[in-house]
Amino acid sequence: MAYLVGLTLALAVAAFARVVGLDRDRAFYATVLAVVASYYDLFAVMGESMEALARELPFTLVFLAAVAVGFRKDMRIVVIALAAHGVFDFVHGHVIDNPGMPHWWPMFCGAYDVTAAACLARSMRV
Repeated sequence: MAYLVGLTLALAVAAFARVVGLDRDRAFYATVLAVVASYYDLFAVMGESMEALARELPFTLVFLAAVAVGFRKDMRIVVIALAAHGVFDFVHGHVIDNPGMPHWWPMFCGAYDVTAAACLARSMRV
């Protein structure tokens, strides 16, 4: 169910962004990536785990670096980083124990990220 909701929500947000014109701005998908990259940090804080936060932050910083470089230089980097975050979601639980993370989150976010990356790639005709 989480996979289906993530996929459907990503398609709905992409369609909304297209209709409203939000996706004409290079910042839209870069901002999406910045936000999704920070959720695991939020979950660590919610779970009151400094250890989880310390383990999450380096990954967040890598994705934020991809946002900065991709936004300024080449949006294909944002496509790749969004897809990579989706892969990270699928392996996250095997790498980091984050007590504040809902059990369904990696499936939802992974599906969302990969779908959003595909939508951005399609809009760029990559």
